[in-house]
Amino acid sequence: MKSDNPSRRDVLKSSAATFALAAAGGIFAAPHTAHAALATNPKPLQIPPLEVGRILDGVRVYDLAIQPGTTGFFDGVDTKTMGINGSFLGPVLRMSTGDTVRMNVTNGLRENTALHWHGFTLPAMMDGGPHQQIEPGAVWSPEFKVVNKASTMWYHSHQLHKTAPQVWAGIAGLIMIDDEHSNSLDLPSTYGVDDIPVVLQDRDFTRSGQMPYSPSMHSRMMGLTGNVAMVNGTVRPFFDVTTSLVRLRLLNGANGSIYTLAFSDGRSFDQIASDGGLLNAPVQMRALRLSPGERAEIVVDMSDARTVMLQSVASTGGGGGMMGGMMGGGGPAFDFLELRPGDLAQTSPSLPVTLANLPPASAQGVNKVRKFELQMSGMGPFAKFRINGETMKMNRVNEIVEKGVDEIWEVSNTGPMAHPFHIHNTQFRILDRNGRAPGAGELGLKDTVLVDANERVRILIRFDHYTDPDVPYMYHCHILEHEDAGMMGQFTVV
Repeated sequence: MKSDNPSRRDVLKSSAATFALAAAGGIFAAPHTAHAALATNPKPLQIPPLEVGRILDGVRVYDLAIQPGTTGFFDGVDTKTMGINGSFLGPVLRMSTGDTVRMNVTNGLRENTALHWHGFTLPAMMDGGPHQQIEPGAVWSPEFKVVNKASTMWYHSHQLHKTAPQVWAGIAGLIMIDDEHSNSLDLPSTYGVDDIPVVLQDRDFTRSGQMPYSPSMHSRMMGLTGNVAMVNGTVRPFFDVTTSLVRLRLLNGANGSIYTLAFSDGRSFDQIASDGGLLNAPVQMRALRLSPGERAEIVVDMSDARTVMLQSVASTGGGGGMMGGMMGGGGPAFDFLELRPGDLAQTSPSLPVTLANLPPASAQGVNKVRKFELQMSGMGPFAKFRINGETMKMNRVNEIVEKGVDEIWEVSNTGPMAHPFHIHNTQFRILDRNGRAPGAGELGLKDTVLVDANERVRILIRFDHYTDPDVPYMYHCHILEHEDAGMMGQFTVV
């Protein structure tokens, strides 16, 4: 599967062979399991608390406390974790386009941290990257206007050289943005009933039930992955479905795993949104490839009242053949979330035929081109992770971008494994992959794009809102071990 979202024709062409392999024990491999001593019974999916903030002088204010804690992933076991307003992960923050929001972030840890508003267009000083570090006991209160369209965003640690261990421990959460247009559509929208946050992660546990961040040399090269799948911090979750259509807001919140998502019975589903908001129309598919940092909203038809499992299926990925699969182009096999329809008390309206009105992305008349080469070299302790031959330096601005100017960024991957490339302060459009048009599910707004080995992706990008000649934004690989090792650069908008 070359792009995240294969065309319907490609899916239908390959699905018969795919599910024949599944039946024969092929790509639908047995999911990873925890140590026998850590076995747990299926549990109801934890739905994170929904936090809408409080209005103070016209500003929507959120109080967020980053803190250590313990979490019961397994029966009778307390695992040391970190969380936001809780022991693991954070509440879902809900806001609307046009809101002015203030985030009062208190650092209750014994180490520095940072909290990044992933996907947002916002002033550089409010971005929550490495330059907005929060010391122990300090409170950081960024304030900005929500200019993004209705979408599913997220927030997570972005501490320099410590993003990976802090996200692994649990410093992350989901954000839902509404707008007038999305509210006017007949989409599943009742939080926790037919509109469900789904934070996909995997973790590695010791026999005592702890999940220390202790990457091997292999994990530092490939990105740290685990042998236990979880959704919203729930191991072996199930969700009792009461409506004929269910909307899943998917986030790949893993450190290093790329998931190829499908349902255990091969049923199709509709993708309705990508990172930055609604697609022009629903896109029917049977599998969706999602890399760390990416989001997608899908709608699943459960009117047949059959129990089904959302899985990550083992895959070699694209772009690298056998080596591409071994080096991270593919992904692990997991059972993530069981959907259990009981008494379907509500028949959902059919999906709208039209969701948004995004113009086609076009490079016509765009003269400014920037090139970014994602580079890996060496092995083990001698491994180097660079962009355009350079590792991240806090005092070096790599690019200066002019506000309001359309640009083409060419992102090439010369290394042996896939890299998800994330750009702060923007939602871009994908023009092509190795000269070929992206799949229908990638035609919308994006802030993270998976670039396979030996692939060149061209994106159309523009920064319309804020300038700051002194404070930079980041672009980087969203495999967190790679980001921490230096596969990150900085740019300012002037």
